[in-house]
Amino acid sequence: QRRLSISKFRHVYGKPASKEKCYDCVPITCSVHDNHFCAVNPHFIAVVTECAGGGAFLVIPIHQTGKLDPHYPRVCGHKGNVLDIKWSPFDDFVIASCSEDATVKIWDIPKHLLTRNITSARKELLGHARRVGLIEWHPTASNILFSTGYDYKIMIWNLDTKEPIIQNPVKTISCHKDVILSMSFNTDGSLLATACRDRKIRLMDPRSGAVLQVCWVDPQ
Repeated sequence: QRRLSISKFRHVYGKPASKEKCYDCVPITCSVHDNHFCAVNPHFIAVVTECAGGGAFLVIPIHQTGKLDPHYPRVCGHKGNVLDIKWSPFDDFVIASCSEDATVKIWDIPKHLLTRNITSARKELLGHARRVGLIEWHPTASNILFSTGYDYKIMIWNLDTKEPIIQNPVKTISCHKDVILSMSFNTDGSLLATACRDRKIRLMDPRSGAVLQVCWVDPQ
């Protein structure tokens, strides 16, 4: 007879933290669709926020909990809603954002507390014909960023250049025939998986763009 193992967490119950230990009064956006509206690293939490006349996000020191000042500075420079934000895995003070304005921007975040809005990005990536919905940093190659747009393309960008505006990606992968809903690397960045609205999951080589495997997702 098999003995059932009893979880040591069976009688553990959590309780909400006090307001002083929460991030309170943060105006979270309703426009990121199915994407993540926040990103965190060891120093900051970034949150896409509602903003009239364009897209913006907040960058709050991770230990600065409690009620947020309604006039707290924002990172704002997109002309449309921000749809995704991702911290660089190699530099905790660099973050990328993409937007409905079909651009990707790279921002330098100061180490001291923000005192005014950040409106000038370090780099602007121009290449997508329609809004850019997802971005992912390569996990092992520094300054390599992947972006996907509603033009069904994946673009690979090399940020290790002096130009503030980059118009030509290193490579464009055009194997998708519908909107890409998510993408993810394996640990060493040798494989890239994408989920598409055509109900297919594709496994590909991010260097060559070659599709190595395709599987259908059963809607049932």
